[in-house]
Amino acid sequence: MYQTLHIVHSYVAYVALTILILAVVNAISGWLGNRMFTLEKDFRLSLFALILGHVMLLIGLVLFFVSPNGLSAIQELGMGGLSSEARKLAVEHPFTNIIALVLITIGWSRHKKLMEGKHKFRTIAIFYGLGLILLLSMIPWGQWF
Repeated sequence: MYQTLHIVHSYVAYVALTILILAVVNAISGWLGNRMFTLEKDFRLSLFALILGHVMLLIGLVLFFVSPNGLSAIQELGMGGLSSEARKLAVEHPFTNIIALVLITIGWSRHKKLMEGKHKFRTIAIFYGLGLILLLSMIPWGQWF
C-alpha cells in the first residue's frame, strides 16, 4: 500500500504543481494586464489548483501515517534520532505543505469576496504564489526524479 500511495502522490504532484504554476502565472498576467476575471478560464483554473492541492494534501496525510519515514519513524526514533533527511520527510515536508495549502485556501476564500478583477487576480497571485514557493521549497528533489 505504501508503494502505491507513494507513486500516486508523486504523479499527482506533477499535475498539481503544473496547474498551480499555471494559476499563478495566469493571476499575475491578469493582475498586471488589468483583465476581466472570467468564470470560464480564471475561476476554473484557480479552482482546479485548489482542488488538486487538497487532493495532494489528503494523499500526503494518508502517506504520512503508513510511511516508514512518517509517524512510525518519529515514534520509533524520537525527534532526536532522526537524520536531517528523515526529519525533512517526517516533519518539515508535511508541516510546510499544510501551511502552503492554508495560504492557497485563504487566497481562494478572499478572492470570492472581491468584485473587481484586478483585486481578484492580485489576491490569487499573492496567496497562490506564496503557497507555490512553500511547496517548491519542500519537495524532496533527490527522490522525485
